[in-house]
Formats: sequence, C-alpha cells, structure tokens
Amino acid sequence: MLSWLKKHKSWVLIITGSAVWSATMVKSGWVYSYGMGFWGPNGHDGIWHLAIINSLSQFRWDMPIFAGELLKNYHLGFDLFLAIIHKLTSIPISNLYFQISPPIFALAIGWLTYKLVLAWKQSESAALWAVFFTYFGGSLGWVLGKGESTFWSQQAISTLINPPFALSLVLLLLGLLLLLRRRLFLAILVFAVLPQIKIYGGLLAFGGLLIAGLKDRSLLKVLLISAALYFLSSYKLLTTGSSLLVWQPGWYLETMMSYSDRIGWTKFYSAMTNYRLGEQWPKAILAYGVAFGIFWVGNMGTRLIAIKRIKRLSELSWEEIFMATVIVAGIVIPMFFLQRGTPWNTIQFFYYSLFFSGILAGIVMSQIKNNFTKIIIILLTIPTVFGTLKHYLPARPPAKLSHEELEALSFLSRQPRGVVLTYPFDKSAADAAIPTPPRPLALYESTAYVAAFSGQPVYLEDEVNLNITGYDWPSRRRQVLDFFASSDLASAKSFLDANSIKYLYLWDVDVARPGFSDTQLGLRNVFENSQVAIWAKTSPQP
Repeated sequence: MLSWLKKHKSWVLIITGSAVWSATMVKSGWVYSYGMGFWGPNGHDGIWHLAIINSLSQFRWDMPIFAGELLKNYHLGFDLFLAIIHKLTSIPISNLYFQISPPIFALAIGWLTYKLVLAWKQSESAALWAVFFTYFGGSLGWVLGKGESTFWSQQAISTLINPPFALSLVLLLLGLLLLLRRRLFLAILVFAVLPQIKIYGGLLAFGGLLIAGLKDRSLLKVLLISAALYFLSSYKLLTTGSSLLVWQPGWYLETMMSYSDRIGWTKFYSAMTNYRLGEQWPKAILAYGVAFGIFWVGNMGTRLIAIKRIKRLSELSWEEIFMATVIVAGIVIPMFFLQRGTPWNTIQFFYYSLFFSGILAGIVMSQIKNNFTKIIIILLTIPTVFGTLKHYLPARPPAKLSHEELEALSFLSRQPRGVVLTYPFDKSAADAAIPTPPRPLALYESTAYVAAFSGQPVYLEDEVNLNITGYDWPSRRRQVLDFFASSDLASAKSFLDANSIKYLYLWDVDVARPGFSDTQLGLRNVFENSQVAIWAKTSPQP
C-alpha cells in the first residue's frame, strides 16, 4: 500500500485536494427534509448562474431577471458551456453546477498545475509542491481568529464557489502548457476563449503575454491573434456606454481596516483617511503603505516564500515573466480601480495573483532541504482550509428553497413561456425574519431563484447582479412596488399589459399580494399551496 501511494503520490494529492475543494459545492442543490439547501454564497451566486444557464439552454440571449432586455456586460462562456452540456446530456442543470462540474474542474486544475510545472522545471518535487499550494494556500486570517477573507480576498479553498474563475484557471494552465509545448495554434484558441469565461483572467493573461513577449516574440503573435478573435466575437456583449472601472485608490485598504468582518481596526482607518483628507502626505503614504503591507502579507500567507523567485528581468524565463506580470497587475488594479456599482468585484483580479504566487511558492518549497522548515510551512498553510470548511459542512445551510416553492416553480416551468412578476426582495422583512437557518431564499437575499427554477423570464429579480451588469433596476422596482400598492384598478391592469406580464408568482400568499383579486386583474389563480399562489392570463398546462 505504501509503495502504491508513493508511486501515485501526484494523484493522491490531486484527488485529496479536489475532494476538499468540492466540499464547498456538492452539498448545495440537493433536496433535504426542509427543501433544497444552499451553503455559503451558493444561495446567491449559484442561483444566478442557474438562471443564466437555464435561459441559454433555451437558446435565449435575453436577461432572464430583467424581462425584455438583452443580456449585456456579462461574459457568459462558463454558463454557455454548461448549457450546452445540459442540452447534450439532459443532466439537470443544478446537478451539473453543484455536483458534477466542481470536482471535474478541481481535478483538471490540479493535474494541469502538476503537468505545467513538471514540463517547465523537470522536477516532480516542484510540481507536487505547486499542487499543494494550489489546493491549500490560505491567508493569515486565522491568526486574528477570523476567516479566509479577513484581508478581503478569497483563498484557494473557495475556488469552486466561483465556477467561472475555476474554469478560467483550467484554460490559463492549458494555454501555458500549450505554449511550453509550442502548440501555438491551440494556445491562440484557448487564450481567445479565456476572457469569455472570466474577463479578469483574460485581461491579465493578455498583459502577461505582452510583457513575456519581450522575451519570446512568438508570444506577441499569440496575443495579437487571440485578442483579435476575442474582440470580434464579443463586442456586442460589451455595450455599456460608460467605463465599468472607476478610479478609487486605496478603497480596499480603507475598508479592510474599517469593516468589522475584515480587520476592523477603526482607529487605524480613521487616522489613514484623515491624513489623506488633510493632505498630510508623508503620514498618509506611510499609513497606506502599512495597510498595503498587511493586505499583501495577510493574503499571501506562506506563499510569501515565492519572493525568493525575484531576479533581474534578464534572468527570468518567459514563464516567470508571465506569472510575475499577472501577480503584479492583479494587485495593482484593485488598489486603484473599483468596478462601477459593485466595488468589491475587482478583488477578483487579485485571485490570479494568489494562484500564480502559489505555483512559484511550490517551486521555492521544492528547493528547501530542511524538513522541519517544510513541516512548519505546511502547518501554517492549512488552517484557512479547515476554518473555511466549517461554513460548508454544517447539517443545515443558511438558505433553502422549500418543498412548497419547488412544487410551485416546477408547475410554472411547465407553463407556456411568459414574463413573471414577483414581489421584490424586502430587506426589512428579511432582517425581521427568524434567523434560525435555513432561511427561505425570498428572505435571504435578492436572488434569481424564480428564473432559475422556472425557466421563465422574470420582470425584476436579483438586484445585485442587475447592478453589476448595469441595468436601470431601481426605476423598475418602483413600478413594481407601485403596482402592488395601487388602489387604481385601471392603472394596475395597464401596468400588466404594458409590460406583457403573464404570471404573478406570489410568495407568502398572506403578505405579497396586490390590492386586487386575480379576476379583477383579468387573471386566474392556476396554482396555490400553503406558501405560493400563481396567477396567470392563460389556463394551466398539465
């Protein structure tokens, strides 16, 4: 047995790491005694992807949570990939998203990391240690008794809760491996697709190819052709009239110091911002420099040993130049720019910095001869993994979709296609709800769950992602609230007709009802149980 484990130690490590990663996903989307459960951010982010995948699998390119508008400002490569797999296999979308794709992506990332470093360094030890840091690299949040994102960035253990990011790592590693083997044509195709999967990774990869191209000119050809193919294929999705990035230097450092769920050193935050506002630049530069040092060291954790790879530019290989460019750009961009509407999204640039730092840390680790030092580094690396898993392993999740709602949404999915109106997310009602988990999705966050599980376009849902993608959802929300509060029957009927509303999905039938009956509005009650009523303009389908 020991000889077998030694012979296959690469696969033992890859399978172990993949199993640990997959624990963050595979429990979500199953039906339990209380309904369908969702752990971690899957109760919001996962539902969003299910809605997009469901829509794309019907060959629809509109925005499923903002009926009547086309999808824009969103790179749908991952969702389109799963939609195609769903159409080819008929595997339920929820199972594809939560149970099937996560372990496949995890295995692919570990295997490609191993093959890349092995081909590059011709060292199995370097490859194995790179895989170790890829799976288990973590922040120092545990030192402060806090979680993985104490210093803002998610860590390796949470890779799969962002499936487009995970798939982008597969493509990044595959592209680099193809470049190493001089399969330039295939590499061009991979790097052209990458930004469609994750725009942050695509931009960083293009920057890496540009700088590394100064060392190997063939990479410039790969860059030019890949970028051209990408922009030709995606320009229609990039329709926003304003920049998605806004200048906001130091935002992550300030919020890291001020937010209670981050470091929460409010006195330090007050001092640094007052120095800046008072234009006391020497003190401000020192304070922000200290905050940046905490951000960098805190997020990097033991991956800091990667700094031993620092050399003069002329001594670096193109692979090291590529990785160094991604690492530097991944930290510089969020330090100065935020995404319009959802500022925290630009931290995703930094995810790639941590990933490639882990690979370089693995190479450095392989050169350490002292076993005691290695043991200490391992012990300081893995606490983040165990600290994060406790959020995904409890028997009861924070969010659920009850059996009654699953029944209602299943019924709605069998009806002719039509726009669904539902009551907008009510934060005050959610805050007042009993905190005992699991909480109904309707009282958890503004999510896309009606679109996700009915396959029908919804007039207004998931305001978070509408904000990210740049839709004017506040005005539509006001219209919906006015409809539910209206005492003018003609105005209420006019709203339904003007917006082609075909169904009303009324969760919590005792509260979220309009001021008129179904028949007054020209509708018919076609479904009702203890939690949900559905009113429709047409007779129900069996």
